[in-house]
Formats: sequence, C-alpha cells, structure tokens
Amino acid sequence: MNSLADQFLVLCLLLNFAVLGTSRLNFSVRAVALQGVLLGVLPALVHPISWHLAFIVVSIVLVKGALIPFLIIRAIKRAEIEREFQPFIGYIPSLVLGALFTTLAFIFAAKLPLAPEHSGLLVVPASLATLMCGFLVLMGRRKAISQVLGYLLMENGIFLFGLLLADAMPVMVEAGALLDLLVGIFVMGIVINHISREFSSIDTSRLSALREE
Repeated sequence: MNSLADQFLVLCLLLNFAVLGTSRLNFSVRAVALQGVLLGVLPALVHPISWHLAFIVVSIVLVKGALIPFLIIRAIKRAEIEREFQPFIGYIPSLVLGALFTTLAFIFAAKLPLAPEHSGLLVVPASLATLMCGFLVLMGRRKAISQVLGYLLMENGIFLFGLLLADAMPVMVEAGALLDLLVGIFVMGIVINHISREFSSIDTSRLSALREE
C-alpha cells in the first residue's frame, strides 16, 4: 500500500465525519460521491494496471461518483427538502460516536488474524470504520434520503474490505455488487416517493402512524 493510497483512505475517514456532522443533504450526497470516486480510484493505486482493472475503476467511478448521486439529488429536489433538522441522534453525539467507532475499528483491526501482507494496512480499519459510520447514519436519521446515504456508506465500507481480495475478485462479482447497489437505490427511491406522496414528508418516523383499516 503506497502513501497516496493511505492519504485517500484518511480522506475517506474524514468524509465519514463530514456526513455525520452536517444537516445539509446536498453536501452529504457530494461527500458520499467524493468518497465513492476515491474508492473507485484506489484499486488503480494498489494493483498493476490492466484492462480488467481499468474497467472496474471506470465502472465504480461512474456509478458511485455520478449516477447514484444524480439519482439522489433528483429525489431531494422532488421532495423539496434541503436539511434534516431533527435526527434521532444529534449531530454532535453522532460525531462523538463516529470518533468512538473509528477508534474501535483501529483497535479491532489490530487484533484480527490477517495475512502478513495485509497487516498494518489502513484498509481494514478504514473499512470497519466506514461500515459502522454508515450504520450510525442509517439508524440515527429520520429522512429516508439520509438513510440511503447511510446505506451507501456501509456499501463503501464493504467495498473497501473487498480490496483485500481484489486479485481474486472476478469482474462479474464486482458487477453483481454494483447491480445490487443500484437495485437498492431504486427500491429506496420508490419508497421515498410513496412516503412523500402519502405523508407530504419523507420522515420515516411517521410510518408509525400507519394503521390497518
């Protein structure tokens, strides 16, 4: 792992905190998109360039950095919201918990029985920290769009962990993961649209008001 890749991973960790600490949905989408672009470029920094690798890099950058953010920003414009004012977990507590999860990720990664060539890398703690920060966003926000962003952070963490297996990862497996991600985004888009239509809001806590007739 070269120093540039480590700098990318540190930037990914900082972007986790950017998402945890802001109420601006557009800013959060751009932060997650930038994290997706960094993760897309990362394989090219740690593995020899090949046509297979170039295809994976271009696909990931286009999907994570352009297509998915475009779909989410369009959903934000249709829902006519800009901020999330009353999350389940406040922004300061979210940042504190994010710092705690990141610390625990580094401690836990140091105790994992990793292969000698993977020990000491930032990939494992960065992947665990991103996964837990995504889970925190998913559980701590009311708006469905914010929860989609948490889902994307979690997927980014899983993708980071998969970099350790990049040599053995065939194109179809990566394409399948991206397809699952796109399907998840479309399903969430449909859910957001129905929630917005029925409740004039995308606050998921209002789902508790549903009753059988």
